Amino acid sequence: MENYDAIIIGAGQAGVPLAVAFAGAGWNTALIEKRYVGGTCINDGCTPTKTMIASAEATHLAQRVDAYGVQAGPASVDLRRVIQRKASIVESFRDGSRHRLEKAGVHLLMGQASFTGPKTLRVQLNDAGGTQQLTASRIVINAGARPAIPQLPGRESTAYLDSTSIMELEEVPSHLLVLGGGYVALEFAQMFARFGSKVTTIVRGSQLLSREDADVAEAVLGILREEGLEVLLNVSAQRLAPGPQGGISLAVRTPQGDRTLTGSHILMATGRTPNSHELNLSAAGVKTDSQGYIVTDDRLETNVPGVYAVGDVNGGPAFTHISYDDFRILRINLVENGSASIHGRLVPYTVFIDPQLGRIGLTEKEAQAQHRQIRVARLPMTGVARAIELGRTQGFIKAIIDQESQQILGAAVLGIDGGEIMSMLEIAMLGKLPYPALRDGIFAHPTLAELLNNLFAGL
Repeated sequence: MENYDAIIIGAGQAGVPLAVAFAGAGWNTALIEKRYVGGTCINDGCTPTKTMIASAEATHLAQRVDAYGVQAGPASVDLRRVIQRKASIVESFRDGSRHRLEKAGVHLLMGQASFTGPKTLRVQLNDAGGTQQLTASRIVINAGARPAIPQLPGRESTAYLDSTSIMELEEVPSHLLVLGGGYVALEFAQMFARFGSKVTTIVRGSQLLSREDADVAEAVLGILREEGLEVLLNVSAQRLAPGPQGGISLAVRTPQGDRTLTGSHILMATGRTPNSHELNLSAAGVKTDSQGYIVTDDRLETNVPGVYAVGDVNGGPAFTHISYDDFRILRINLVENGSASIHGRLVPYTVFIDPQLGRIGLTEKEAQAQHRQIRVARLPMTGVARAIELGRTQGFIKAIIDQESQQILGAAVLGIDGGEIMSMLEIAMLGKLPYPALRDGIFAHPTLAELLNNLFAGL
C-alpha cells in the first residue's frame, strides 16, 4: 500500500491542473488515468472536433468564394488528411499535459482505478500488468463521461458511430443519419454535410437544442436547412438494422406514421453518461444519483469527507470550462484554505455550428418562468455593418434585461464569432454593468463589438 497526500482519478481538464497545484504545494500526489492524458476535451471533444470543424469551414468558404468575386477551382475534401491534422494537434496537446505533470513531479499511473474502501484504491495497471494499492487522505474523482448509446432494438447487430469513432472515418459517408438534436449532433451534422455527405438528422423533440428559446432554435434550423441538411422533428427511432449494400436501416415513428430511413452510416449523439460504473464507489460509500452521477455539495465534496468529484462525472454542466472552474474551487479550498463554491456561477457555452451560438445566463423562457419583469433587446445580424462586409449575416442576437436594475440577465448570440460576443456580455454581467454602459460605449469601427451599441439602442 503506497501512501499519498492526494490521489486524483482521471487526467482531464480538472485533474491535470489540480495534480500540478497539489504537487506545487509540496504534496505527494498521484494521478491515475485509464486511457489518455487530457481527458475528453483534448482527446475526444473540444480539440479534435473544433480542429475538424475548421476544415469544414474552410471547405464551405472555398465552395462560396464566387460570392466574394474570387475565382477558384472546385473544392474537395481529403478526409484522411483532415484526420491526420486532427491527430497531430491532439497528440501535441496530450504531450503538453504529460510534460506539465512530469515537470511538477506528479506520479502518473496508467490504469483503471477502483475503490477498495473510503480512502483506498486498487489500480489495474495497463502496460506493466498487475495491480497497485494506494491510499490518501484526499481523493478527487475526475473520471469524466462517455457517449450514451440508446437501447434501440437491433443495435447489437448493426454498426454505428458515436462522437469518438466518427472522428476516425477515412472516407466521407455518402449518407449520414444523425440521431439527436443537441450541440454534439448538430456540430457533426453540419461538419459532414460540408465535407460532402447527405445528412439526415432525427430529433425526438419539437425543436433543436431543447434548452434554447424557440426563436433561437428555429433560426438554427433554418441555417442548417439552408445548407441542405434534412432535419426531422418529432421523430422517434424504433429499430436499427443493417441496410442494403452494407448501409443502415432505421425504422422511425413520425407524426404522419411509421417510415424507414436508410443511410450509409449512423451517428448516435443522444447524450453522455458518467464513468462512475468502474470505480466500485459502493466500497467507499460514495453516493450517486439515479443516472450514476456522483452527488456533491457546493464545494464539490461527496458524502464521504475528503473525497471530491469534479468535471462531468458530478453531473454539473458538461463543459471543459466548468471542469476547469471545479479545479479552481478545489485549489482555493484545499491548497489555499479558502471557501469557494459553485453557488451562483455563470455558465457560458458556445455551440460550434457555423455561425456560432454563444449562450450565457437566463434564456427568455427561463426568465419568464421566474416571473421576472424583463425587456428583450434584439438585433438581426443583417443590421451589423461588419457582418455585412464579411458576407456573414446569418442569425441574430438577443439579450434579456432586468427592467428595474437594467442588468443583463442572459443572452444568445447566433452569428459570426457568436461565442466571442457572448463573452463580452458575460464580462459585463460579471462586472454588473447596466446595459446603458454598453449602449453608450465607444467600440472601434468596423468591428463586431460595436453591435452592442445598436443592440441596446432600441431600449
